[in-house]
Amino acid sequence: MPPSLKPSLSPAARTWLPVRLLLAAGASVGVAVLLVMVLYITDLGLSVWDRLQRAPTTFWVIYLLVLGLLGVGGVYLVWRVMRLGRPAGKSRTVVPAKPPDEETLRGQMERHAAAGVPVDTIRGELEELQRRRAAGEIIVAVFGEISTGKSSMIGALLPGTDIAVDVRGGTTREVIYHTWTSPAGDRLILTDLPGLNEADGTLDQEARDEALRAHVVIYVCEGDLTRDQYQALRTLVDLGSPVILALNKIDRFIGQELELVRERLGERVGEGVEVVPVQCGGVEEVTRIYHDGREETTLRERKPQVEELRRALQRYLDTDPQVLDGLRDTAVFVLVQQKLDAAVAEHRRRRADEIVQGYSRKAVFGALAAVGPGTDVLIQGYLGIRLLKELCALYEVPVREVDMQRFLDLAGNQVKRSFNLLLALVGNMFKAFPGMGTVVGGMLHAVVYGLIFESLGKAVARSLESRGDLVSGPTLRMFEDDLSENLEARAKRLLQLAWTRQRGDEGTGTATG
Repeated sequence: MPPSLKPSLSPAARTWLPVRLLLAAGASVGVAVLLVMVLYITDLGLSVWDRLQRAPTTFWVIYLLVLGLLGVGGVYLVWRVMRLGRPAGKSRTVVPAKPPDEETLRGQMERHAAAGVPVDTIRGELEELQRRRAAGEIIVAVFGEISTGKSSMIGALLPGTDIAVDVRGGTTREVIYHTWTSPAGDRLILTDLPGLNEADGTLDQEARDEALRAHVVIYVCEGDLTRDQYQALRTLVDLGSPVILALNKIDRFIGQELELVRERLGERVGEGVEVVPVQCGGVEEVTRIYHDGREETTLRERKPQVEELRRALQRYLDTDPQVLDGLRDTAVFVLVQQKLDAAVAEHRRRRADEIVQGYSRKAVFGALAAVGPGTDVLIQGYLGIRLLKELCALYEVPVREVDMQRFLDLAGNQVKRSFNLLLALVGNMFKAFPGMGTVVGGMLHAVVYGLIFESLGKAVARSLESRGDLVSGPTLRMFEDDLSENLEARAKRLLQLAWTRQRGDEGTGTATG
């Protein structure tokens, strides 16, 4: 055979040839072993079947029962092994929280309003949502940090509109609404929002709230996002609000810088947010050099570049209106829920402080009214149960009375170890003040009881607020820490209360609790 017609192998093929031969040999051996195992199992099965046919019925029943138990036990063992092999913290399926709906929110507001929570302003959010639904308005919010060019951008989108723009930044001090008809004929409401992170920050929350009420948000930035900018943007994105990230003042970038910044922003905000470069116009300096060497500097209008932003906005407007309305409604409902939760938390903190201070006074008066050894303990025990019941009812935490009694017993054991020390500390404290060095023992006990109730009530309230339950260990640690906090001012206040009550009782000849 001529050399030119001889079959040849590439170097890679010659390298893999032994490996392929070994794989083929291994596969042949594996098939042979499998056939032998099948024949062996078949022979064993037929042999067992032949013997079982000659066995009595009782043996059949026992044999099948044993096989069933072994099968169930094997399945259970495999299940346990698989569970033990799971990573820690992954055994439970995390179910995402369901967004609030209008009916649920109105029910919550009525319930909390009956408890004394002010909800009129929060109810106004839902009323405004209903008004906007009826008007059929499509609202586009222009949102971002101070001095990023939000007002200038609206001016570029709405040529001929008189919009005040100040080079100092922070010109917009309130939400300003502009009506705009897009090139495709959609009638929109553009909202010019106050900039975030202004000097006093008083308008930040108003701007964030109005952005959540919009159908589409144009978030304006000048470059890479700061931490505050990123968090504000993520709040909108996580709620599902349609967001366009407008990269403004692109004339500052040279060559490939613009694409690099745009790519960086896209990586940070994710695929769901479109990054659009814009230039909102303004003025620029132009220097003209004549042939004789003279230079002349003039100002000229910079041409706006917002066409790409208009196209991006139009793509959202072409979406099903019901989808946009649904996303807007969900964002508003979350905003209402956040405001309602904040109002409830503030009401509960204020009411809890009133309850705690009320029972601290009752503890002082109860100690002053004790007429025999041990009676103050009975009085304070009753007051302790009442204090826990009122706090648990305020935070809507169901706690059994036996659990409250067990908690008070643990707190009592803790108080026994520090009661004498508290008496000594408060007594020495009063000796340093003129006229208080001869405080009688009953008044001193009354002040210490008031301190104990005040610290215990505060610790319980913090536990109920943060944990949603009365957890003994952490609550008792907070109770112990609070006992010595600001001790001097608290003791003087309670002593004044006890002294006033004692003098009043002496003047009327009574000793009431």
